Amino acid sequence: MICTGLSSSHLYQTGEFIMQFFISTLLITIGSLFILLAGVGLVRMPDLFLRVSVSTKAATLGVGATLLGVAFYFGDFATFIRAGGIIVFLLLTAPVAAHRIGRAAYQDGVPLWEKTKFDDLR
Repeated sequence: MICTGLSSSHLYQTGEFIMQFFISTLLITIGSLFILLAGVGLVRMPDLFLRVSVSTKAATLGVGATLLGVAFYFGDFATFIRAGGIIVFLLLTAPVAAHRIGRAAYQDGVPLWEKTKFDDLR
Protein backbone atom coordinates (compact mmCIF):
# COMPACT_ATOMS: atom_id res chain seq x y z
CA MET A 1 0.00 0.00 0.00
CA ILE A 2 1.38 3.40 -0.95
CA CYS A 3 0.74 6.31 1.36
CA THR A 4 -0.47 9.25 -0.70
CA GLY A 5 -0.80 11.72 2.16
CA LEU A 6 2.93 12.39 2.48
CA SER A 7 4.96 14.16 -0.13
CA SER A 8 8.73 14.17 -0.44
CA SER A 9 8.85 17.84 0.59
CA HIS A 10 6.99 16.99 3.79
CA LEU A 11 9.50 14.26 4.61
CA TYR A 12 12.37 16.66 3.89
CA GLN A 13 10.90 19.26 6.21
CA THR A 14 10.42 16.66 8.94
CA GLY A 15 14.04 15.51 8.62
CA GLU A 16 15.21 19.11 8.64
CA PHE A 17 13.24 19.77 11.82
CA ILE A 18 14.67 16.67 13.50
CA MET A 19 18.23 17.80 12.72
CA GLN A 20 17.43 21.34 13.88
CA PHE A 21 15.94 19.96 17.10
CA PHE A 22 18.96 17.66 17.66
CA ILE A 23 21.49 20.49 17.18
CA SER A 24 19.56 22.86 19.43
CA THR A 25 19.19 20.22 22.14
CA LEU A 26 22.89 19.42 21.97
CA LEU A 27 23.91 23.09 22.22
CA ILE A 28 21.51 23.81 25.08
CA THR A 29 22.75 20.73 26.96
CA ILE A 30 26.39 21.73 26.47
CA GLY A 31 25.58 25.26 27.58
CA SER A 32 23.78 24.00 30.67
CA LEU A 33 26.72 21.79 31.58
CA PHE A 34 29.13 24.72 31.30
CA ILE A 35 26.85 26.85 33.47
CA LEU A 36 26.75 24.00 36.00
CA LEU A 37 30.56 23.84 35.81
CA ALA A 38 30.69 27.56 36.60
CA GLY A 39 28.53 26.96 39.67
CA VAL A 40 30.75 24.11 40.83
CA GLY A 41 33.79 26.33 40.26
CA LEU A 42 32.31 28.99 42.53
CA VAL A 43 32.05 26.46 45.34
CA ARG A 44 35.35 24.63 44.79
CA MET A 45 37.85 27.43 44.13
CA PRO A 46 39.75 28.65 47.19
CA ASP A 47 39.87 32.43 46.64
CA LEU A 48 37.98 35.23 44.95
CA PHE A 49 40.36 35.62 42.02
CA LEU A 50 40.11 31.99 40.95
CA ARG A 51 36.34 32.06 41.42
CA VAL A 52 35.98 35.11 39.20
CA SER A 53 38.20 33.55 36.54
CA VAL A 54 36.45 30.19 36.45
CA SER A 55 32.92 31.52 36.64
CA THR A 56 33.47 34.12 33.91
CA LYS A 57 34.96 31.70 31.40
CA ALA A 58 32.53 28.84 31.99
CA ALA A 59 29.43 31.00 32.26
CA THR A 60 30.28 32.96 29.11
CA LEU A 61 30.73 29.77 27.10
CA GLY A 62 27.61 28.25 28.67
CA VAL A 63 25.35 31.20 27.96
CA GLY A 64 26.76 31.49 24.44
CA ALA A 65 26.07 27.83 23.67
CA THR A 66 22.59 28.07 25.18
CA LEU A 67 21.77 31.13 23.09
CA LEU A 68 23.01 29.39 19.94
CA GLY A 69 20.83 26.41 20.81
CA VAL A 70 17.79 28.64 21.22
CA ALA A 71 18.57 30.35 17.91
CA PHE A 72 18.83 26.97 16.16
CA TYR A 73 15.57 25.83 17.72
CA PHE A 74 13.57 28.78 16.45
CA GLY A 75 15.49 28.91 13.17
CA ASP A 76 14.46 32.49 12.43
CA PHE A 77 17.00 34.92 11.02
CA ALA A 78 15.96 37.63 13.49
CA THR A 79 16.52 35.23 16.38
CA PHE A 80 20.01 34.43 15.08
CA ILE A 81 20.80 38.15 14.88
CA ARG A 82 19.55 38.79 18.41
CA ALA A 83 21.37 35.79 19.86
CA GLY A 84 24.54 36.75 17.98
CA GLY A 85 24.32 40.30 19.31
CA ILE A 86 23.91 39.09 22.87
CA ILE A 87 26.84 36.68 22.47
CA VAL A 88 29.09 39.43 21.07
CA PHE A 89 28.05 41.77 23.88
CA LEU A 90 28.75 39.07 26.46
CA LEU A 91 32.15 38.23 24.95
CA LEU A 92 33.12 41.91 25.03
CA THR A 93 31.86 42.79 28.50
CA ALA A 94 32.36 39.67 30.66
CA PRO A 95 36.19 39.69 30.60
CA VAL A 96 36.28 43.43 31.29
CA ALA A 97 33.86 43.06 34.20
CA ALA A 98 35.84 40.13 35.64
CA HIS A 99 39.06 42.12 35.34
CA ARG A 100 37.54 45.14 37.09
CA ILE A 101 36.14 42.98 39.90
CA GLY A 102 39.50 41.26 40.41
CA ARG A 103 41.42 44.52 40.27
CA ALA A 104 39.10 46.20 42.79
CA ALA A 105 39.37 43.20 45.12
CA TYR A 106 43.17 43.23 44.86
CA GLN A 107 43.35 46.95 45.59
CA ASP A 108 40.98 46.47 48.50
CA GLY A 109 43.34 43.90 50.02
CA VAL A 110 41.47 40.65 49.48
CA PRO A 111 43.98 37.91 50.37
CA LEU A 112 45.35 35.58 47.73
CA TRP A 113 45.25 31.81 48.10
CA GLU A 114 48.14 30.61 50.28
CA LYS A 115 49.49 28.39 47.49
CA THR A 116 49.75 31.28 45.03
CA LYS A 117 53.38 31.36 43.86
CA PHE A 118 53.56 34.64 41.98
CA ASP A 119 52.01 38.02 42.65
CA ASP A 120 52.90 40.05 39.58
CA LEU A 121 51.24 43.20 40.89
CA ARG A 122 53.63 43.64 43.80
